[in-house]
Amino acid sequence: MRSSALVWFRRDLRCFDHAALHHALTRFDQVHCVFVFDTSILDALPSRVDRRIGFLWASLRELDEALDGLARGAGLAGGGLAIEVGLPQEVIPRLAAALGVACVCANRDYEPAARTRDGQVAARLEEVGIGFETFKDQVIFECDDVLSGARRPYSIFTPYCAAWMKALHRQGMPEYPVAPHAARLAVDPGRSRLPELTRLGFSDESLKRAPPAGMSAARDQSERFFGRIERYKVERDFPALDAGSRLSVHLRFGTISIRQLVRNALRHGGEGAQCWLTELVWREFYQMILWHHPRVVGENYRREFDSLVWERSPERFAAWCEGRTGYPIVDAAMRQFNATGWMHNRLRMVTASFLTKDLGIDWREGERYFADRLLDYDLAANNGGWQWVASTGCDAQPWFRIFNPATQSRRFDPEGLFIRGVLPELAALPRRFIHEPWKMNAAMQERTGVAIGRDYPAPIANHALARLRTLERFARVVL
Repeated sequence: MRSSALVWFRRDLRCFDHAALHHALTRFDQVHCVFVFDTSILDALPSRVDRRIGFLWASLRELDEALDGLARGAGLAGGGLAIEVGLPQEVIPRLAAALGVACVCANRDYEPAARTRDGQVAARLEEVGIGFETFKDQVIFECDDVLSGARRPYSIFTPYCAAWMKALHRQGMPEYPVAPHAARLAVDPGRSRLPELTRLGFSDESLKRAPPAGMSAARDQSERFFGRIERYKVERDFPALDAGSRLSVHLRFGTISIRQLVRNALRHGGEGAQCWLTELVWREFYQMILWHHPRVVGENYRREFDSLVWERSPERFAAWCEGRTGYPIVDAAMRQFNATGWMHNRLRMVTASFLTKDLGIDWREGERYFADRLLDYDLAANNGGWQWVASTGCDAQPWFRIFNPATQSRRFDPEGLFIRGVLPELAALPRRFIHEPWKMNAAMQERTGVAIGRDYPAPIANHALARLRTLERFARVVL
């Protein structure tokens, strides 16, 4: 009897440099492939128009076609990806038993809910005599791979980054080829196919609003970015230049390989590539923190800040969400985010600082708002970033350092190009007022056609006073 395995795709929607698929193909005679639309996740989404579901759906369509192409290229009658809908804890054991596989293979997921889910799947598979193996794939180093000299997890990024780099140069990175072993992909004409979005309970608008998806889009975006990566360090903080990689969504869904990106950065060299590589290390730093401290999902990493008294203001929170704060850089960032599901990294820091330090609102409220809408939402990075800005996290921005939104605006959008592009009502403002329009006198407001309080909101917070309140809030806890 031929041995067989089932590869369960999750955050790894590609058919190259894929750890679980490679290991299954090299160890078993026949390999089936499946993805499960997890209804516990789908049902919890706040909107039936979700560009992330559209991106996921398009990526699965391409992955299915690519797997079929690999199988046909290897002389088989065809192959592809089975698509199931339901709870993975029920679907995976049932499908594995029906296929008669010896093992289910998957790449590791480090989020607390995913770890619980995988434990349940493993237990149910064990009951019917089927193995469950997971592999490192979405990161270079995981869990306990990079520890301090005292064999403890790092809490400060700089020494972690140095240790990460040393480990990379010492150990290198494995390669997980798939195509040479494609003849072992299973031919399963009866497999379940990709359902229409409407059958999943989502509008077709989800696909229309999604950016280009799948492995081919990831490849194209990667090529564009590496063509200009030498300017990354200098230009990355200026939202009007859009100098970032735009690869975060592809890393989130695994339509590109982290090992491929690290190899490309090392091969390219230079300050831009090194700076961007450091950003990838930040991603793994937060993954490591989440693994060792899963409580951060809903708690402050720094417990001494548990007694912080945050403000409760539904009206001001709504103004922040909708881009009606009266601070152009904040409003432009939030309106672009609401329209596209994406936000520039510098603007993520500015908007988060405004919510937590200018408005004094709990970071958890902002984190949830981002989680519901971010196209590239990643629990570890979102949580880590919010706690960094709020000063409650590991290696966080010191609590007495508070972003001045107008200063940030003048520094990183000096001509107001980003602001004007998103807030057309301010497009006619002269440079000296684009960052602080409330400073225009009545004559200037009439001349520009922008009446503060009518055409554009008055500021909902006084930054200087808000800064003092924030300092007092933290001082009551720390001092």
